[in-house]
Amino acid sequence: MVAARITVNGKETPISPAAPHTTVLDFLRERGLTGTKEGCAEGECGACSVLVARPGVNKPTDWVAVNACLVPVAALDGQEVITSEGLATAGESGMPASLHPVQEEMAVRGGSQCGYCTPGFICSMASEYYRPDRCAHPNSAEGTDTDTEHGPNGFDLHALSGNLCRCTGYRPIRDAAFAVGTPTENDPLAQRREQSPPEPVSTEYTRDESAFLRPGNLADALQLLRERTDAVVVAGSTDWGVEVNIRSRRASCVVAVDRLPELREMRVESDHIEIGAAQTLTEIERRLDGSVPLLAELFPQFASRLIRNSATFGGNLGTGSPIGDSPPVLLALEASVVLADADGEREVPLSDYFTGYRQSVRRPGELIRAVRIPLPLSPVAAFHKIAKRRFDDISSVAVAYALDIEDGIVRKARIGLGGVAATPIRALATEAALEGKPWAAETVEAASRVLQAQGTPMDDHRASAGYRSAMLGQSLLKLYAQTTEAVSS
Repeated sequence: MVAARITVNGKETPISPAAPHTTVLDFLRERGLTGTKEGCAEGECGACSVLVARPGVNKPTDWVAVNACLVPVAALDGQEVITSEGLATAGESGMPASLHPVQEEMAVRGGSQCGYCTPGFICSMASEYYRPDRCAHPNSAEGTDTDTEHGPNGFDLHALSGNLCRCTGYRPIRDAAFAVGTPTENDPLAQRREQSPPEPVSTEYTRDESAFLRPGNLADALQLLRERTDAVVVAGSTDWGVEVNIRSRRASCVVAVDRLPELREMRVESDHIEIGAAQTLTEIERRLDGSVPLLAELFPQFASRLIRNSATFGGNLGTGSPIGDSPPVLLALEASVVLADADGEREVPLSDYFTGYRQSVRRPGELIRAVRIPLPLSPVAAFHKIAKRRFDDISSVAVAYALDIEDGIVRKARIGLGGVAATPIRALATEAALEGKPWAAETVEAASRVLQAQGTPMDDHRASAGYRSAMLGQSLLKLYAQTTEAVSS
């Protein structure tokens, strides 16, 4: 087994002697790359973002921004990382000879004040700068485009939704983002996109009686999980990383499944779509390209781009959280999960998957291999997320709808709820109150009262039980107002 190594700003560096739980953030700072900052240690501020070379959607390689505070450095064994220091062109004595175009725009447009958050913004902006399918929006340039989240250069502001600035204000940062051009032909990071990213490597990194293990294939992973019943399974580490940082959790064995090829496939069949459990949400979003409208509504509201660049459906379902954003949507889509262990596979409807608070039917040694969404899709779909912030926040209530309405009659209704019970649930009583009835104000008002009584909402620091119940009812009324014109036409 080759010693674990990581390439940082073009220089290969051994991971040893870092402990298996050491984050990329701490690893970099211990080596003098202090542009990468810790602001929150939860993946909410983006001060720690770095670029990682990942398999591309439109080119062999994408430069993807991730939260260095959440990812164990051992998870990047064999991979390439670029920090804010590595973006500038090197000069003599290690000083930059010239700033990167993103850094230049941030400087000349006043996008940096105290500078603490700036390196993180720079890396997130650089990821969008190098996005292969970014193209100009001529209407924005003429000032006639109502899309305020994309610049005339095609820059998607969602790329910065996970970056927090406390002093400068976002206008000059947005100005910088909307002013960057396109990479030149001799830009080394642009050229790097044309080459394949590093192949996944099997990792067996052990120190101080703790181990970080990355099997080479699914069969090896399942056998390992059978033998190591104490193992914590991670993909993007967006949940486990918080446990390590905030709650000082440590595991004797961490098994990474994010690079397993069997968990990174997407197949579209005549009767279903199968999505590998280890594909990141960003990859899923770009590969589906809006073909599943309900998922297309979910993705921009799921945490931030930085989190979506690492988070997976497998992880979101595996944690069993009642406030995860994907379960209500997948419930409304009537999805199922494919569970695999060393003896074989089984398919379980997601509506039967959750059994209690952070509990499920998944047995020891089992792994979520894929999520299956049946086809055809219901034509009326919506995702309503009630939270304190528009983006990068945890839901107080999440409601997902998938309705078949024909000739003004609700033929089929599927409604998924999050944040109102110990598990994500289907609103079965509300579905029954809608099905077979006219899609009319009287029906919807009656069903909204039923929906208000669904679940067992609780009082906590995010919202009261009464507020959650009220939001359920209002959500259905909102759906009716949004869809009446579309359905009647």
